Amino acid sequence: RRSIELALNVADTGTTVLIQGESGTGKELLANLIHFNSGREDKPYIKINCGAIPETLLESELFGHEKGSFTDARSQRIGRFEEADGGTLFLDEIGEMSMQAQVRLLRVLQDGEITRVGGTAVIKSDVRVIAASNVDLDQAVDDGTFRKDLYYRLSVFPINLPPLRERLEDIHLLVFHFLDRYKEKTGRFVSGISKEALRALVNYGWPGNVRELENAIERAVIIASGRQIELDDLPQAISKSAFEANALVRQERARAAGEGRSVGIEIELPSTMDEIERHVIEATLDYVDGDKTRASRLLNIARKTLYRKLEQFEAK
Repeated sequence: RRSIELALNVADTGTTVLIQGESGTGKELLANLIHFNSGREDKPYIKINCGAIPETLLESELFGHEKGSFTDARSQRIGRFEEADGGTLFLDEIGEMSMQAQVRLLRVLQDGEITRVGGTAVIKSDVRVIAASNVDLDQAVDDGTFRKDLYYRLSVFPINLPPLRERLEDIHLLVFHFLDRYKEKTGRFVSGISKEALRALVNYGWPGNVRELENAIERAVIIASGRQIELDDLPQAISKSAFEANALVRQERARAAGEGRSVGIEIELPSTMDEIERHVIEATLDYVDGDKTRASRLLNIARKTLYRKLEQFEAK
């Protein structure tokens, strides 16, 4: 949510933005948010993946070329910067850009001018640049693979996008966002998602980040057509993780009973759900002698969720 706030704050300024985060964290979604709230939303929005284009062709792709400037350059071609004039250019995986292309990009950012490959004419460029990288550019500068001056030009307004496992509070919002998107896209009716399935999504580690979550929801919408999404409708990696967590709790309960360590708790009624939740969490921590990792496992909640709830308890 902090990343979204920053994106909206900078959206209408025209400032260059650098978004950094692991692969699949939603960097392109954040770039979209910036462009469509920029005041340039009715102008061109051009996206280019710098890592998907051969190094020898990247400069031509970005800045265009003149006829005869290299083998196979049979005609003049305008580049992405010219196409995006007046609008926004999203440069994904910018850390993959060659040093020579970095020099040209630096000139555009400094002077607002481009020159086509093989040409001499200087062309004015009014383009808002949003760059993204899944590698640490600060480290790339230290390693000598990324220009320091370009890094400082790009990071006028840096936004670091944490991995999904570190922003569990976003999962509910993303789940229902993707549910709406894929219900409309596939034409399938899904009545909702079960609590068990939603809990499994929250507790999963998400190595593939937002992209993996989106794929999971798209798949579940297709499978669960005409009913609500259940745990079995989720990809095997997610459902298996949930089943293993539940099995762990059952095994611990059976072991505790066999060793005479079972513990019960008393709850006074009436009690609010917050009071009951606090009671259960504190009793579980007592049971595991304060081991928060083990407690979160037995409670079947993410460790970060447990820490957040404990902070809430202390604040009350």
